[in-house]
Parts: sequence; C-alpha cells; structure tokens
Amino acid sequence: MLKLPVYLDYHATSPCDQEVLDAMLPYFNQHFGNASAKGYLFGWQASEAVKIAREQVAALIGSDPSEIIFTSGATESVNLALKGIFGALSAKGKHIITSASEHRAVLDTCKHLENLGAEISYLPVQEDGLTDLDILKKSIRPDTILIAIMYANNETGVLQPVHSIGEIAKQNGILFFSDATQALGKVSIDVNLEKIDLLAFSAHKLYGPKGVGALYVRRKSPRVRLIPQQDGGGQEGGLRSGTQNVPGIVGFGKAAELAKKDMNLNMGHIRQLRDKLEKALLGLQGATLNGNSEQRLPTVTNISFDQAHGNRLITSILKDIAVSSGSACSSASPEPSHVLKSMGLNEPMARQAIRFSLGKYNTREEIQYVIDKVTRTLKEQDREFKMADI
Repeated sequence: MLKLPVYLDYHATSPCDQEVLDAMLPYFNQHFGNASAKGYLFGWQASEAVKIAREQVAALIGSDPSEIIFTSGATESVNLALKGIFGALSAKGKHIITSASEHRAVLDTCKHLENLGAEISYLPVQEDGLTDLDILKKSIRPDTILIAIMYANNETGVLQPVHSIGEIAKQNGILFFSDATQALGKVSIDVNLEKIDLLAFSAHKLYGPKGVGALYVRRKSPRVRLIPQQDGGGQEGGLRSGTQNVPGIVGFGKAAELAKKDMNLNMGHIRQLRDKLEKALLGLQGATLNGNSEQRLPTVTNISFDQAHGNRLITSILKDIAVSSGSACSSASPEPSHVLKSMGLNEPMARQAIRFSLGKYNTREEIQYVIDKVTRTLKEQDREFKMADI
C-alpha cells in the first residue's frame, strides 16, 4: 500500500536500517563505557566494539583498519584532510588543485586555506560534469601538494575518473584526496587500486546514524602525515581527540557491513526504479538531464524543467514528495546550484533543476506516483502560463 509522503532525497540523508539501530542500542545503556577507559570491563567492551567497526568500515574501501579515523561526519573529515595536509606540507608547497563542482565542505575549506596562504586552482568541469584530465595535468606545478577531486557528485551523481586521477597524482608525487560521501556503499571502492591517499565519508548516507563519519589516511606507500585540527586526549591515533561516539561508530560499522553484503542487490533494485522515473520525466516537454548519463551513481537523476521554475515545481509537489533543488547542505542559499553552473548551465536552467535521489526502501508504486504527480503538476502549470498569456 502506498504511503505518503514519498521520500526521494536519499542523497541528503537516509533512514537508519533496523539492523543498524539494533546494533547501536546496547551501547547507549548496557555497554555504555568509554572506549578510552581500558582498565575495566565497560571500557574493554566499548573499545572492542570500536575495533570491530573499524574493521567493518575498512573492509568497505579495501584499507587496513588502522587507516580509518572516526570523526563526527564527512565535513569534519574534509576539514581534517585539507587543513591537516596543508599544515604538514606547506613548507614543501602551497598549491592545491580541486574542482569547481566540489561539495561546499571542500570549497569553503579551500577558501579558508587561501586566507592562510594556500594557492588553490579550481578546475572547470566539462558539460557532463566530468573532470578534464588534460587540464588537470597542465595545472600541476612543482609546488603542488594535493589534488582534491570528489568520487561522486552529490547533485548529479557523476562519477569522476578517480583511478586515472590517482595515477596522475602518483606519477607526479602528489597526494590525492577524494570526498566519497555519496559514493560509499553505492559503488565498489578500493583505495589501493585507485591510489587514493585520503578519503572522506559519512555514515548517514548509507543507512547509518548521523553524527559519525570517517577519514581514511594512507599509512604506507606513501605514509600520509596530517597536522591534527583538534587537541585533547589523543584518540584516533592522535588525529581526532575527543571521547569516541561508540554507539554511532558501532552503527557505522554495521551499515558498512550491510552495504558491502547487499550492494549489488540494492543498487540493481534502485537503478531499475531510477531508470523508470528518469525515462518518464525526460519524456515530458522541456525536460533535460544534467550530468553524464553513463558515468554516474545508480541512485540519482538531476533534471531541469524549462516549463516551470524548479522551486515552484518543488513547492507544488513538496507536500507529497520529498525532493531537492540542489545539495541539502546548501538548501538555505537562494543561489542556483554552483555544481550545475560549473557545468555551463545558465542561471534559469540551474534554478529549474530538481534532484530525485532514490534508496533501497523505495517501491515501484512510489515511483509511479511521483511520475503521475510531476506530470500532472507540470501540465497544470503549463495551462496557467497559457491562460496568463491570453
């Protein structure tokens, strides 16, 4: 039976899987010890739970558990990576290469580093959202210390050629950082195969809890050194001091385990629903797809509608359907999507874009409802426009 409203904003956040919630609950009131207090049973239990979760998260990206640093979320991970690298390597060089289509967490952190003397190259992207590797190569300088290119775009789902970028970075002796917040659990990631040195991600995008994330930091070939951004008790290998969020970390570990086990099944289901939705909406007059149609996540479609302002369409359907006009983290901004503008869309088309992002709990009945609702709403608005012209 169809239940309203229909949730199609999984790139903003996802609900906790019941198995994740069940795994977390005992660590709130039964095994509630501090993982740093290892002198008695309560601390041992918490410490062992963190150890297991670290192994579960590491297995999802092909890393060693010792290379996983737990944080409060992907934004903190991004800050630790970029600021930590600049602090450690600024004597060697102050140049960082990133992309104009990055998440605000990366762009705003880069702006902060510019105030500290960093020189940032913001590379343009092609019309389909992909990085031009030739431009990337030409942007490398003797003082370049880091390339920061996201794994998958949060608005369009476009998958960047991370393997090729990793090769370019390696050949030039430059570190490679990637924001994989949207990619984790949706596509296979192997940090060694892809030559990624730092990787940021979060639990709440893959049916885990909010308020917990992680940063992968390579320990060999090369060993990456960061300057900690938070001082205190020296937790997380001295890189992220503070009492560990044991329930959240346990939930993250369980979510990572489930994502690894069920990825192919879940993504096959989601891709079928996304394709059905996309085919129907692109059949409407004036609808165009934003971003590469092949190299992207199976969980999202970003479509501009030229018949109506995107925000007006969202307002019309928002009571029954949860969707987004851009990044959840930028929803307070009245400006059109910087991601779409970086791909060459003019302001009206960027403003009229809607992101439909799907998850494993969506059903065919929900997708058909959304198709019918959007189609009907656009037709009604089109009639209003025509009447206004009479």
